[in-house]
Amino acid sequence: MLVSAHRMGGGGDRSRENTLPALEDALALGVDYVEFDVWRRDDGSYVVAHDPEHDHGLAYETVLRAFDGRARAHIDLKFTSPAEAYDKGLAWEVEAARLAVELLGHERMIVTTGHDLAVRAVRDWGDAEGLELRVGLSLGRSIRRLSLLRRIEVLRADLFPHVRIRESRANLVVAHHVLARVGVAAYARRRGIPLLVWTVDAPQALRYWLRPDRAWLVTTNHPDQAMEVRAGLSR
Repeated sequence: MLVSAHRMGGGGDRSRENTLPALEDALALGVDYVEFDVWRRDDGSYVVAHDPEHDHGLAYETVLRAFDGRARAHIDLKFTSPAEAYDKGLAWEVEAARLAVELLGHERMIVTTGHDLAVRAVRDWGDAEGLELRVGLSLGRSIRRLSLLRRIEVLRADLFPHVRIRESRANLVVAHHVLARVGVAAYARRRGIPLLVWTVDAPQALRYWLRPDRAWLVTTNHPDQAMEVRAGLSR
């Protein structure tokens, strides 16, 4: 089972999340993927930060170059293109994916987003370029600020994602670990689609998800613990 360092493996320390020191530490652990959040600024540039309103952020290209072939990038896109951009083939998500392909190679990255149209845009672009690009649809977004009716609608769409997966052309299912346990993992297995589970931190949960055939990739804030658990299970 593969391990991804969530927000570069900051371990819940906000000051280290999405920073180059955290990235270097995660790479030194030998993780398979390092996850980071990407936003688009008003000037068209892309930055890596969890909260661009309060975090200075790193230049997207700087982060991509820092991998230097040592692990694969898990690029979580946090922005959304204007609706007309998808219709005209000008999605910002495609631009971000294209840059990553140029600097990393399509085989050394995955792209995830919670926006169905963005998933489809990146998948369609990858196919047009002849790239076997893995693009995941994220399930399990926050519903705290939604009305009761909207909460029910979102939960239903997350628990029964077959329509969204089909229409977005996602070839990776990305699910919060609770959603995965209550049905999404079984759905992914039935459909033969790889499953990425986030964010798994508790030792017991790590032991569960890092067992064979339960998930393709496990994202965690504590990659050091995950690597230890994986090593122990392999023995």
